[in-house]
Amino acid sequence: MTQSPPPSGPPVDNPYAGPNPYADQQASAQPASAQPGTAQSAAPQPGHPQQGHPQQRLPQPGHPMAPAVPAAPVRNSLVLGLAAAAGTAVVAAGLYGAVIGLTRHEIGWAAVGGGFLIGLVAGRVGGRNPVLPIAAVLLSAGPVCLGQIVGEGVIGAKDTPYGFNELFFQHFDVLQEAWKADADPLTFLFFAIAAYVAFSSTRKAGR
Repeated sequence: MTQSPPPSGPPVDNPYAGPNPYADQQASAQPASAQPGTAQSAAPQPGHPQQGHPQQRLPQPGHPMAPAVPAAPVRNSLVLGLAAAAGTAVVAAGLYGAVIGLTRHEIGWAAVGGGFLIGLVAGRVGGRNPVLPIAAVLLSAGPVCLGQIVGEGVIGAKDTPYGFNELFFQHFDVLQEAWKADADPLTFLFFAIAAYVAFSSTRKAGR
């Protein structure tokens, strides 16, 4: 007995097939990448930090973050600066006087060098105290004035039977009179240059 083939045509709906009650649960159980209309989120790649976490804030392996270096304390000591400048003025005056006594001439660079040394020492020891440059200007007169008086004593010790110590400590007024007699405009020019050098060198050294 032969069976006739099914008729061709549009499929007939199954009258016994009803709506699937689990359709919504199956759709929600699918991954986001499989659902239509949903963009697939890319996993973070090496070298590409996620948003909100900049790469420069994270320590990298082999490159530890260096600790912050504390600022150096500001030097500001008026007493030490004045004491150091005064001692330097006395030493510079003695050296300048020895140069004058040996050469019998006023040496300009020696007077200016005394002012420079006074300012340098005052700034290095005292720091940024605003009084130190003014004090260095006043003390810069020591190597010029006292140095020239010391030079007068060295020259007098050579030309007279008196020794330097006797002239300087017992006849200091005589040396002062000799210095006043020998003073000229060049002497006061040395005063001005030494004062300027002392002021500028104090400010630079105190930074």
